[in-house]
Amino acid sequence: MTQIFTDKTGNVRCGWSESAPEFIDYHDNEWGFPSNDDYHLFEKLCLESFQSGLSWRTILVKRENFRAAFKQFNFHEVALFTTLDVARLLQDKGIVRNRRKIEAVINNAQRACELIKTEGSLAQYLWGYQPATILSVDPQSATTSAESIALSKDLKKRGWKFLGPTTLYAFMQSMGFFNDHIEGCMTREKVTKAYSEFTHPNKK
Repeated sequence: MTQIFTDKTGNVRCGWSESAPEFIDYHDNEWGFPSNDDYHLFEKLCLESFQSGLSWRTILVKRENFRAAFKQFNFHEVALFTTLDVARLLQDKGIVRNRRKIEAVINNAQRACELIKTEGSLAQYLWGYQPATILSVDPQSATTSAESIALSKDLKKRGWKFLGPTTLYAFMQSMGFFNDHIEGCMTREKVTKAYSEFTHPNKK
């Protein structure tokens, strides 16, 4: 796959956006745009953990089903799920029916509730691991970073599951912790502008 994809109208995008029709809108309007919404951040953590060992397209096409199954990723509600909910979700053909991953989401929802009591919000905590360099010099050339490794270690200590350094690096890429769009990609400048207007949760 080439790093750059030019469509029939001359729009230039990151090469991976060409690999599935669902990726165009996701690339143009979501991937790399910063968010400080706790539920949105939690959703992406969960979806990235579900994606482990699978393709992102598999997760993306099922996203609305995941949202319905996990209460729009309201971690306060998901934290109350029981073994009956696990059994129900294992019968839900609209999502990925992996017991360990389902149980990890419920566990992580409980840990998120604990975390916000000490850190103020999920956004404040997660954005505390933002790399110092916002604009990637060599985009899409890495799969982990010092920050994703450190975040993974700390989350593990706090009892979170299924969130290794590679999964968290993908999370950081997609949630705008740094701009990893390829040089020349039409969305790279859009993300830079979005970040300039972004209310950073840790801004003094």
